[in-house]
Amino acid sequence: MSTTAPSNVLRPHAEDVYAEELAALRAADHDRPKPPNWHLSPWATVIYLLGGKLDNGFEIEPKYIGQRRLMEIAVATLATDRALLLLGVPGTAKSWVSEHLTAAISGRSDLLVQGTAGTSEDAIRYSWNYARLIAEGPSLGALVPSPLFKGMQEGRLVRLEELTRIPSDVQDTLITMLSEKVLPIPELSTEVQATSGFNVIATANDRDKGVNELSSALRRRFNTVVLPLPNSQAEEVRIVQTRVEKQGKALQLPVEAPALEQISRLVTIFRELRSGVTDNGKTKLKSPSGTLSTGEAISVMNSGLALAAYFGDGSLRAHDLAAGLTGAVVKDPVQDRTVWLEYLETVVKEREGWKDLYRACREVVE
Repeated sequence: MSTTAPSNVLRPHAEDVYAEELAALRAADHDRPKPPNWHLSPWATVIYLLGGKLDNGFEIEPKYIGQRRLMEIAVATLATDRALLLLGVPGTAKSWVSEHLTAAISGRSDLLVQGTAGTSEDAIRYSWNYARLIAEGPSLGALVPSPLFKGMQEGRLVRLEELTRIPSDVQDTLITMLSEKVLPIPELSTEVQATSGFNVIATANDRDKGVNELSSALRRRFNTVVLPLPNSQAEEVRIVQTRVEKQGKALQLPVEAPALEQISRLVTIFRELRSGVTDNGKTKLKSPSGTLSTGEAISVMNSGLALAAYFGDGSLRAHDLAAGLTGAVVKDPVQDRTVWLEYLETVVKEREGWKDLYRACREVVE
């Protein structure tokens, strides 16, 4: 199956990469009910996310590997008047799911507000072209619409990343937009009323420092879907393998696909350190301060592939993996280093077939 995307763009939008799949789904989706202004029906949107085979034999690649019911709840929420909040620890594919939901439902995923401690009301509502404002006074021509403003006008989904990083008083700017579906413009004595298809997908996690709790009034405007870490090792290995292969092609790394054994070892280490016990349940472990998410495992593997491609023989080996692995685990140079050394000595060193990884990691950490 081929995909289409601009060849010189490092990270194309989902709707460009998967344009062929989206077109095939639209062709197969003509007789299913769709909410107003949706490009795909809820059924087709879930197929796009989870993958499957259409009646004509066309294969849809899975974008999210996990519980089907979570995706059904997320899609159904967006068909109502409530916004969607994707919650989970870092690295659980919140932004990835948000982008693909928007691409499937609205056809474009480019309406995005990135939440930070410096996000102002202007980023949520609108700002002004001050040259025109001085020359003309307040007017629609001098107004600079925000992504949410455009989403309301055009009847499209808007992505709001890291909602809990936005200051609380700015967060509450969303309340009227989400409850009344209207954006007042008092300077012009007018308002923007949302058209059919408008809604918001927000992402948030409560593990990082500097988060701002949502007010109860704002939280009521969202239906929350918690995206968990993968249930099983096999599922997590599959996610890492799939994403690494896709990203390796996008980055044009001149390297062989990583052996399943290397991915399995990395995932095993992450899962054991996260859970605080070895996979056989016999040895209790201390956990490091970081989350060691699936997203981090993908980054570690990509880093190892780059080392193998440009400074190795093109095949991923233990010493290529060791630097990124150690960096992912040891976030705190004192506490995490102790945890990592203890794990290396009590688990990795004693595990059959892992001597190469043990030696490589010891060289990095010492």
